Amino acid sequence: MENVIIILILAVVLAVAVSYIRIAKKRGQKCIGCPHSKKCGTGCSLCKNKTGNSHQD
Repeated sequence: MENVIIILILAVVLAVAVSYIRIAKKRGQKCIGCPHSKKCGTGCSLCKNKTGNSHQD
């Protein structure tokens, strides 16, 4: 019974993570974990813009 509960918890966590990624991709975010992902036109890689400056607050 304990194994079933653990498997269900892991399945829920995985489902939430997958749906978060799908929603973020539909909104146009390229770098999902980055708060500047919509502003950065070059994509992920360290979230650098076209001039080479990184987006750091």
